Amino acid sequence: MQNVYLVSVLSSDKTGLVSAISGCLFDLGINLGSTNFSVLGSGAKFTAVCESDPEITKESLEETLGSLPELANAEIQVVDFEFSAKPAANTEITHRITIQGGDHPGLVARLTEVFIEFDANIVHLNADCLNNDGQNQYLIQIAAWIPAGREHACLASIGNTASSLQMQCSYMRLPGEFGQ
Repeated sequence: MQNVYLVSVLSSDKTGLVSAISGCLFDLGINLGSTNFSVLGSGAKFTAVCESDPEITKESLEETLGSLPELANAEIQVVDFEFSAKPAANTEITHRITIQGGDHPGLVARLTEVFIEFDANIVHLNADCLNNDGQNQYLIQIAAWIPAGREHACLASIGNTASSLQMQCSYMRLPGEFGQ
């Protein structure tokens, strides 16, 4: 029986961080499932669902990762992953949506509430505040699953919400069983 862990690393951002972590996990024979990496200010966060042989304990994995020079002073946490490692049906990305424009209070909340109305699922969201010629601009990128038959109304509502906030909205339907 394989161990299924959630590995989380919070560290200062540096070149080679993802390579060092994923290389270490590979060398231990650990299989990566859902994996995310994000730069957060001057820090970085790596998270992955990992499957390992039973002899690899949470403590030994934390210790091995902690010995990497790239992870000096990093916060490393390995916990049992209590959910199924297999993605649910509503996690297959059907659309990529990009919204950009000026900052507004409650911006992310207003935009993401639309998904609830249409039983859509946000699979991944990335929001960045970018400085464009001295003005802060928000760039929000969403990978979502939108149920067939509800996509046109959902996307129109997202576009209307973005427009009411004086933001630009674009989307792309992905090929596949649900995205066609």
